[in-house]
This record gives sequence, structure tokens and C-alpha cells, in this order.
Amino acid sequence: MKALIGLEDGTVMTARSFTGPGEAVGEIVFNTSMSGYQEMLTDPSYTGQLVTMTYPLIGNTGVNPEDMESSGIHLRAFLVREYQDRPSNHRATGTLVDFLKQYGVLGVEGLDTRMLTRKIRMTGAMKALVTTEDLDPESVVRRARSWGGLVGRDMVTLATSSARYRWENNKPAPADGFAEGPGFKVVALDCGIKYNQLRLLTLKGCRVLVVPATTSAEEILALQPNGVFLSNGPGDPAGVRGVVDNIRKLLGKIPIFGICLGHQMLGLAYGATTYKLKFGHRGSNQPVKDLLTGRVEITSQNHGFCVDPASLSANVEVTHINLNDGSLEGMRHREWPAFSVQYHPEYASGPHDAEYLFDRFMQLMKQAG
Repeated sequence: MKALIGLEDGTVMTARSFTGPGEAVGEIVFNTSMSGYQEMLTDPSYTGQLVTMTYPLIGNTGVNPEDMESSGIHLRAFLVREYQDRPSNHRATGTLVDFLKQYGVLGVEGLDTRMLTRKIRMTGAMKALVTTEDLDPESVVRRARSWGGLVGRDMVTLATSSARYRWENNKPAPADGFAEGPGFKVVALDCGIKYNQLRLLTLKGCRVLVVPATTSAEEILALQPNGVFLSNGPGDPAGVRGVVDNIRKLLGKIPIFGICLGHQMLGLAYGATTYKLKFGHRGSNQPVKDLLTGRVEITSQNHGFCVDPASLSANVEVTHINLNDGSLEGMRHREWPAFSVQYHPEYASGPHDAEYLFDRFMQLMKQAG
């Protein structure tokens, strides 16, 4: 089925839908990973986006229940060079096409993904429309341009959970409080959390209670946790309502570990500013240097915004930098027990190089008593 892709710069590309009729509008970005597409599809940080893969053959590993990073698919359309319909992975229990159809997400193939990636790198992430229903090139471009975009919008409301839950037996379990037993009690503020973050916290011996992003600082402190974990999530951190104010109230009172959007909002709570990257960092091959140890790690990343290091106060130390563009990838407060990284140390999908950061969080909670 023929599909058109219209970009706000006036570019129109033709493709084929492999999921049937459909239409999606959003911000078009690219991911450079060679594998792990199921983890990407179920990553809430992609809310509001259309994702193209730079690796040309997609679908050959199928899908399975074990690789879900949330309860469903969050991106709006999936664009690939060539779709492979016969999974060769022994772990596969289903096909990518059926998975996309299950959640009503448009999948298209047959486009020049290399050209599209180069255009995004040169022009930046753009508004775009992918459709099988409107095949008028001028209309497609016009409708792409009319979309409101992500800057200044609160996308977390679309990605956060509606109620509290515990992470037990490798799945969510509705609950208002912590489970009984040994281990640190960790409140995970869900701004669009990925399941593997919860898996790793529990593997470290933590009792984890996930709460919606709208939960107040007073409600969090009333739970008497040993630490607070700020999750990843979608969109512009400056557009998220209320969360930064609550983080600011927690600072100095309890150990805090932030990842991705949580890192950015922690930066805003410090009084820093954020800015939009030209085309973002998305892939499982991003080199980052830990300035505390001198070690270089290969990381998994998915973000379009960044904390401006020049806006950090003197009591916040830069701990990690991106070796591709020099952007800020990690920071810690010099006085309060709080640290964060821009990337995804839970490695879903991606390398395991940065898992040590969860051990740093455990040590911080131990020091806090």
C-alpha cells in the first residue's frame, strides 16, 4: 500500500505500508542501533515521534514478551528500509508486523532511510506526516507544518502511569505502599519509565514503588523511602508541569538518581536551563566519558534535549560528557546526595557498560543511612 512521508522543509518521500492503512504526525528522528527495535518501540520516551532506523533490515528478530519495556508501543510510526517478515531468532514468539498492528501503529518500508537520516542530521529533527490516506504531496507537507511540535509541550502526561504500583515478580503489581522485607525502599517517579530500570533496582535488592509523575514531594516523603529514582520520559523537560517544583523540594532531604528526562528535570531543579539538540542522540553506540574515573563507556541513548553546562551553578559538578559533541551527559551535586546521567544505564536496548551507576545509587543510599 503506497504511503507518503511529508517533512516540514518541503521534502516528500514515497514508501509502502506493511501494516495496512494509517496516518501519523509527529517529530521525525532516527535511531542508529542495529538491534533492539522492540525495546525502542516500547520506550515511552518516543511518545509523539516518528522513528526511522538507520540499520536497513528490520524485523528479523521478531518480538517476544520478555523484551517489553512498557505495556505497549509509544511512537507514532516506524520507518524502515526493508521489513523482514520471517523471524530467525529462537526467542521470537511473534512478528513485528502483527505487533505494530496490535497497537495500531503505522509501519512503512521502501524509503531511502540513508537520505532521510542525512537530511535530519543536516536540517535537524522535523515535523512530519506519514500517511496512506492523503496522497497529495502539497497537503501532506502543509499538514506536517501545522502540527504543534514538542517544544514547550507536556508529553509526560501521555506517558506516566495513572496509579501507583510495585515491581514484583518481574511485572507491575497494583499497590499503594512498599512491600515488606529487607532492602532499600525506592520511590520511582514515572515520567515514562522503562521496565528494565525497575528490574535492575530490584536485582540490587531494592523494594520499588512506582508513582505517577504528578505525585507531590510531600506524598513521596510521607512514604519514608531511602531514595528517589527519576525516570526517563518524552519531550521537552521545560514543558513538564509541576514535576521540577517537586524535585526541588526533595533536594537535600533524600538521595536522588535521575536518568534522561529525570536528569534534565533535576538540572532545572538546580536552576540550570535546557536546550533542544539539533537531531538528538538516539542509539546504543554513543561514547561517553566518566570524568570521575577517566573511563569511556558505550551507552544507549534516546533524547532530544540537553542540560546547558554553562547554566549550572558552582555547587553542581559535571561528571560525564558525550565524546561525539561534548554535550553534558552526567552531573552530581557537591553538597546534596543527588546525581544523574543523560543516557540509559539500564541498557534496554544497548551495552551494559553503565550498569555501575545503579551501584552508585545503592552506595549513596547506604551513606545516607
